[in-house]
Amino acid sequence: MAPSNDRFHELRELLCSYAATGYAFDDTEDHRGAALSAYLRQAAFDPARAAEAAAEIDDLLEVGLFNDEIADDVDLMPRIRPPRGGTVEGCLAVIGGHLRQFLADPLPPSGLPPQTKWEWRERFPELSHLLAAYFHQDFSLEYSSHGEALDDYVSGATERDLRQVAGEIEEFLTLNGSDRLLKESAATLGLCVLPPQGVRLRQWLMRVREFTGR
Repeated sequence: MAPSNDRFHELRELLCSYAATGYAFDDTEDHRGAALSAYLRQAAFDPARAAEAAAEIDDLLEVGLFNDEIADDVDLMPRIRPPRGGTVEGCLAVIGGHLRQFLADPLPPSGLPPQTKWEWRERFPELSHLLAAYFHQDFSLEYSSHGEALDDYVSGATERDLRQVAGEIEEFLTLNGSDRLLKESAATLGLCVLPPQGVRLRQWLMRVREFTGR
């Protein structure tokens, strides 16, 4: 949870979606680009996020992007690249307009797979944490086996975390029907090692689900 004095925490999350697609601003007043579409698909699960982002944009534009009062907060934000002749303020105003349109007529949650790296990690935050923090590129330097790494994760996880990761794995497997897509999506979430020898990735994730959801 963001600290109470984090003035633009949801706007920063929204702009992280743009960072995942190359920082370019590709929205117009009539069209939502890749990053904003990804954010709104996530906001469909929790529309209060879009309301908060819209309020933070209004706050920022009212205070002024270059006001010393918010300089430290603005420094923490990813930098989007406006189109030629455009400004960051103009881009934020366009985003705010789309957020208000969304809030007036919210999208239903999508059953389709995420489209960007940011969206994958937002959709599966606990599974992303498990894979990226315990099965990363330095896995072999820290653990002697997949089981040891999983035990380490479980030892520091709450019951809520374990229920969440088990549920996320179930949805993750459903969304990735082919082995090729599953491998690509798992790598997007941070998996950098192969499953145990002789075990397919789908089988291993099912075992992890059974272990964490018991």
